[in-house]
Amino acid sequence: MDAPALRWYFDFISPFSYLQWRKLRELTHERAVALVPVAFGAVLSAHSHKGPAEIPGKREFTYQHVLWQARRDGVALRFPPAHPFNPLAALRLCVAAGSGAAAVDAIFDWIWRDGRAGDSLEALAPVAAALGVPAGAVGSEQVKAALRANTESALLAGVFGVPTLSIGAQLFWGNDAHEFALDALQHPELLEDPEMQRLKQLPIGVQRRG
Repeated sequence: MDAPALRWYFDFISPFSYLQWRKLRELTHERAVALVPVAFGAVLSAHSHKGPAEIPGKREFTYQHVLWQARRDGVALRFPPAHPFNPLAALRLCVAAGSGAAAVDAIFDWIWRDGRAGDSLEALAPVAAALGVPAGAVGSEQVKAALRANTESALLAGVFGVPTLSIGAQLFWGNDAHEFALDALQHPELLEDPEMQRLKQLPIGVQRRG
């Protein structure tokens, strides 16, 4: 049986994507993983969701949780000057650079390791230069169309948040699901467990009021 295809959907606006990338890089040395930058805002809109940074209380908790996870894992993390920010320039730069590991590394490190702005091509100019990407390439219609196609493919796959690692058709959402994904990758029978299968069919109950 052929090994399932691995695809990783992410957005540079997401610090959880940065944290998972630090783990996922190890897996890319062993298995081919398609790195798929997507517009998280479009994913949220398609599902009529708000991002965690748009909800008072959840925003502050999320930021503290991210920092705690980074410190726990020994990962350098510094928030950019403002968050949330418009990530389109960073996403398009990644696509223009070929969406390879070197581009993903450079952009994540610029924004989340070093705490620099990633909300415009001007802010990302040193990264683009280091990656050898001409400024005009980032705003090309070809690059914009490729990013839209990435986002549409994510939605068709059922992606509802970032980061998401897909193992075949199975989606694993979030940095905190990374170990779950690795376990399922090593032991495919894990998801065939009767209780795992029952949970997929669990009906939605009606909450009574009053």
